[in-house]
Amino acid sequence: MARVAQAGDRVLLIDRRRRRHIITLEPDKRFHTDKGVILHNDLIGRPYGRQVYTHIGEPFIVLQPSIADLAKAVRRITQIVYPKDSGYILIRMNVHAGMRIIEGGTGSGSLTMVLAHAVMPTGHVYSYERRPEMSALAAENLAHAGLDRYVTLHVRDIAEGFIERDVDGVFLDVREPWLYLAQSAEALTGGGFFGALVPTTNQVSALLEAMEGGPWYDVEVVELLMRRYKVNAQRLRPEDRMVAHTAYLIFARYVPDYTAAEEEGEEASQTPSEEEA
Repeated sequence: MARVAQAGDRVLLIDRRRRRHIITLEPDKRFHTDKGVILHNDLIGRPYGRQVYTHIGEPFIVLQPSIADLAKAVRRITQIVYPKDSGYILIRMNVHAGMRIIEGGTGSGSLTMVLAHAVMPTGHVYSYERRPEMSALAAENLAHAGLDRYVTLHVRDIAEGFIERDVDGVFLDVREPWLYLAQSAEALTGGGFFGALVPTTNQVSALLEAMEGGPWYDVEVVELLMRRYKVNAQRLRPEDRMVAHTAYLIFARYVPDYTAAEEEGEEASQTPSEEEA
């Protein structure tokens, strides 16, 4: 049975030029476009996945927005985490329903929203932001997406440490994540997931140096590039512009009794000799 749009729902409208608009349905409200007006009452109580028309006959497609749509549509002051990065964060840190995860650096709440959507309905996200105005903006964005019940927002400097203990994962979106490794380790359960996002290679190097020797294991550094294509079967080619570099992602597992020195001899013994190679 098709899902029916209700008052209070966030709805995605796409025009014939593929421009995307997200609105919150309210009885008797109007959505004004450059191609005419759509009445909210014409959407409420009607199924998704259909065409509607403005008062001058311009068509729009009505859909339920994906979490990527909602995350990109947040009202923001700072840069957001792009879907190409947040998607990999979810699978690399095994974020799933029931998971408890800490986010350091709430920002506008874009990644917070993605994490909350992944851990719902039984998990929880604890997000830390030292700037009250940013935390308030994130709270507003989460409420609009209907995900605020799955998030606890802390206005707190993470240098003071995290309140929660034995969480499944910690993700840091802050300028100097290497300063908060001890706080992350204190909050994580054994084997828990650690992740961080930074924009420059200098920051990556600083974080890797701080992680050397343990208790961080299975360390990975990645950069993800995504290129969109023009949707034309007869003239298929890449779009003229692409979002190339956004950030570097660093991941690791927290193993309390792991020290890298214990592996050095074993790794050396497993390195093939020139003759074996």
